[in-house]
Amino acid sequence: LGVFLLLTVCLCFRLYQLSKAGKLCVPAMNVNDSVTKQKFDNLYCCKESIVDGLKRTTDVMFGGKQVVVCGYGEVGKGCCAALKALGAVVYVTEVDPICALQACMDGFRVIKLSEVIRQVDLVITCTGNKNVVGREHLDRMKNGCIVCNMGHSSTEIELASLRTAELRWERVRPHVDHVIWPDGKRIVLLAEGRLLNLSCSTVPSLVLSITATTQALALIELYSAPEGRYKQDVYLLPKKMDEFVASLHLPTFDAHLTELSDEQAKYLGISKHGPFKPNYYR
Repeated sequence: LGVFLLLTVCLCFRLYQLSKAGKLCVPAMNVNDSVTKQKFDNLYCCKESIVDGLKRTTDVMFGGKQVVVCGYGEVGKGCCAALKALGAVVYVTEVDPICALQACMDGFRVIKLSEVIRQVDLVITCTGNKNVVGREHLDRMKNGCIVCNMGHSSTEIELASLRTAELRWERVRPHVDHVIWPDGKRIVLLAEGRLLNLSCSTVPSLVLSITATTQALALIELYSAPEGRYKQDVYLLPKKMDEFVASLHLPTFDAHLTELSDEQAKYLGISKHGPFKPNYYR
């Protein structure tokens, strides 16, 4: 049948590194960066699951709470929008100036984590990086601060620094631990730093359908493509397929697409049947 890899998690950059080094052994399809994955699973689903996960584990009220969201990618955007809508005061940390500017335009204050760590009630990581929240931040958090991860990996919170003899862990309910300092201060750690949305909330069936359809089409494309089309490299889902995934789910909303006339399609320089966006669109 041949061998290929379908990638749906944030380790995409590892495959790109392997490909660049000539060490990738099979063709790989990067589904995680397809529009129908990023916009819907990462943005819209996380917009709902962040609230669901926090409510299930802590029953916290968001109105008036001060929250810092680390990372303003698609996941961070969804989390910020949901919490802002519930009346929370939301801060954003970013390394990317473009994402930082987007956060500013959306009405969020962009700061360094160290600037607000003493005052915030909730810290959410959404970066996919490692040690975003380090021991120096955890030591300065106020009593009762909630810490959780919505990023793609379990490395964002420096958990190893918390598993020391001086700190005591207390399991208060499933997926909820109190980490207690010698002076009695405690932080509330959710899912031991793993993904909150996968550990503590449900995923809407519509989003699962969109993601599964994207994955299925990627598999079909890799399997049925003529020999030689895909080398030992990393590929993005063709935009035509991305649009097909979206069109399959429009009947759920009784949505009716407008059709381009021949003259309009010619003016835009595209087929009237799509794809309507270039392959580099994200």
